[in-house]
Amino acid sequence: MRVPPLPADQWDDAVDRALAVMLPEERRNPDNASNILSTFVNHPALTKEFLRFNVHLLFNSTLPPRLRELAILRVAHRTDSQYEWVQHVRMGMAEGLTEDDIAGVQRGEASDPFDRTVLAAVDELLDKYELSDATWSALGERFDTRQRMDFVFTVGCYVTVSMALKTFGVELEQER
Repeated sequence: MRVPPLPADQWDDAVDRALAVMLPEERRNPDNASNILSTFVNHPALTKEFLRFNVHLLFNSTLPPRLRELAILRVAHRTDSQYEWVQHVRMGMAEGLTEDDIAGVQRGEASDPFDRTVLAAVDELLDKYELSDATWSALGERFDTRQRMDFVFTVGCYVTVSMALKTFGVELEQER
């Protein structure tokens, strides 16, 4: 672990303000915040700004939540981010993903044609850092321009999150 969770005696008003962007007051403490947030608050100003962006993607995005989670899971799989995978399997199932859907994410396969498009679009962004005209159009069969923009930013954000989790050595919740 390169960046451990911030020690309890260092949680101050700056940490509270950073976490207030995402968490209710009762969770803004070392015992009730997740390992990711307890680690990120080593840099409260960065955490606060990052969470504003991430809160949009998780709670205010124009993407249907099930498809958002499908995309995030593909990012987690492709980046080999165990923490992100575990967290978003739970969140994905809460948004309607099935065990078969989740197993398919690991193979890059889906029974639903649009789910396949979403998985392929994630792969294309990770492989080429842009979407081809064909993929942009295929996403446009169900997504409007704002949804496609949210999709690209969601994939990019979760690549960043995966890099941070792995580089900092954020442990799964039960390991803390």
